[in-house]
Amino acid sequence: MSIKKLFAAGLLGVAVVATQAGPTSAETLRVMSGAPSGKLNVPMNRAVVVESDEVFAELSISNPAIADISTLSDRMIYVLGKSPGRTTLTLLGPDGQLITNVEVRVTPDLSELKERLREVLPGESIEVRAANDGIVLSGTVSSAVVVDRALDLAGRYAPERVANLMTVGGSQQVMLKVRFAEMNRSVRKSLSASLAVNGTGDGGNIGYNGGNGTFISGDNFGNIFDGDATTGLELQSGTQGAFTFGVGAGSMEFAILLEALETKGFVRTLAEPNLTALSGQNAEFLAGGEYPVPITDSDGQVTVEFKPFGIQLEFTPRVVGKNINLRMSAAVSGIDTNNSYSDGNITISGFSTRSTATTVELRDGESFAIAGLLQDDFRSLNSQVPWLGDVPILGALFRSSEYNREQSELVIIITAHLVSPTRGEALAMPTDRVRPPSESELFLFGKVAGRDGRLPGAAGEVARQEFSAPYGYVME
Repeated sequence: MSIKKLFAAGLLGVAVVATQAGPTSAETLRVMSGAPSGKLNVPMNRAVVVESDEVFAELSISNPAIADISTLSDRMIYVLGKSPGRTTLTLLGPDGQLITNVEVRVTPDLSELKERLREVLPGESIEVRAANDGIVLSGTVSSAVVVDRALDLAGRYAPERVANLMTVGGSQQVMLKVRFAEMNRSVRKSLSASLAVNGTGDGGNIGYNGGNGTFISGDNFGNIFDGDATTGLELQSGTQGAFTFGVGAGSMEFAILLEALETKGFVRTLAEPNLTALSGQNAEFLAGGEYPVPITDSDGQVTVEFKPFGIQLEFTPRVVGKNINLRMSAAVSGIDTNNSYSDGNITISGFSTRSTATTVELRDGESFAIAGLLQDDFRSLNSQVPWLGDVPILGALFRSSEYNREQSELVIIITAHLVSPTRGEALAMPTDRVRPPSESELFLFGKVAGRDGRLPGAAGEVARQEFSAPYGYVME
């Protein structure tokens, strides 16, 4: 019995789609005399036609779940792909002899997948190939989001059988520059007066100490200027801007204390942390320290927990096409001794913190002011001795006034850049421009650091630069 020839060219059938798709051209296979066993590729949910040069009496398929067959005539077979996989089609002649075995490969419908990829992800260079019973995606795409979408779409055609060979083109590393700028201004003015009268009467020492100043009364009023709290009157320690005036006549002493003080304060805080991370990966930055805080557990044991402070930055970038999606949190904190807790044995300082957490989207090189604060605190106080403080002119001796105003301005600006690595020779460190001084530079010329101009490449060029003009940050 001669073996029939396999895979002769010829278009004899029309593809039949098992789904709702319309009729399209289908692959055909003609079995001819003298052909060995061959292979037949059938798209899933589509059909091919197999034609035999000899009349067959019987045919079978080893796995009907992969492909289904039916006879069109005694020489033509209709093969429908049902699910991805491999199976064998067997043809037997009228005498029961084997005509041929055909290996049937059912693969996902790549033509439909390619069409859907072009519709959903236009402009992306994605190549689709069949591999065994799965799909291979390859090519260069614009972002990691495109990769996820392409894999999700391909998974609809070959669940859990999609191989990803796609690469993301361009730079996918993001450098985030965060600038904290804070200005604090404060003005405080105070004016107060106190009056003290000492004298001796028939019953002993008598005296009066009035007003809102800072005189401290002792056990008696023997001498208003002796500075001893046990025998006279004295100022409280730490009193500033005080002026005293006193007169005495015989056993009578009269003293006036005037306190007038104006205080102005200005504080500027500037921090600029920079951090680089791969798209989709988390990055953290801390420049500061950790402050120990004692904590008592349920058993009464005291343990120490460290609280970080300083410049803190945490962000997760994700490049989406030409945009950069940022989820970030940033904070600048410091130890504030004015905000502290004490139980007599231990003192714990508080923290002053400026922080923000947000999610924004921007392009390469663009900036966002993600947080801002303008705070203006005003407080005034006027206290006096009843009735006496209302007396014109002399009433100022029995009255004190205080004025306090604090203003705070804070802004946090972020800038994102798509970056790529460079050669190490082109980077300069802050320590590259200086070196330890020689003995002659230190002792003869009083220099605490020497210049180093021997660095090669771009780093050496930066190190040799002289900054004769003003440089840095200017804030008005």
